[in-house]
Amino acid sequence: MRAVFGVVELLLLMVKLNRLSRRVSYIATLMEDPKLRLRVAQMPYADKFQLHIYAALAEQERDFISKRTKEALRAAKARGVKLGGLRDKTMKRNEALIAKADREAEKILKVIKPLRDAGQTLSAIAEALEEMGVKTSRGERWTAKQVSRTLSRQH
Repeated sequence: MRAVFGVVELLLLMVKLNRLSRRVSYIATLMEDPKLRLRVAQMPYADKFQLHIYAALAEQERDFISKRTKEALRAAKARGVKLGGLRDKTMKRNEALIAKADREAEKILKVIKPLRDAGQTLSAIAEALEEMGVKTSRGERWTAKQVSRTLSRQH
């Protein structure tokens, strides 16, 4: 942003025009703003006319992409492919992760719960776990939030 004779001018720089938008009307509105200069790295010398043409092409490509995607989804559905939602493998993996987290929480709760019952803050418990050399399941440092989440797993 820079001031030119008291007028603020904004420069909007993008790599490709379609990264800004694939709607001609949106790009045209931005180009009409006297306080804004659009520059496209891929087309550094493009004038407004050229930017309008490229914006129209980007919008057309968006429509083509949408049409191809809808056709592909219709064809997949016709072949019996179930679209959307969680699959059996994903559900089983999630259940396994939850079970693993519960087992790990059960072990560490033997240390955390007595400290909490003694009135220790979550931060103090995290510090105590660090001093004892206890690591999280991912080998990271303990935080108050992780202590809180572990406590919420107690049954």
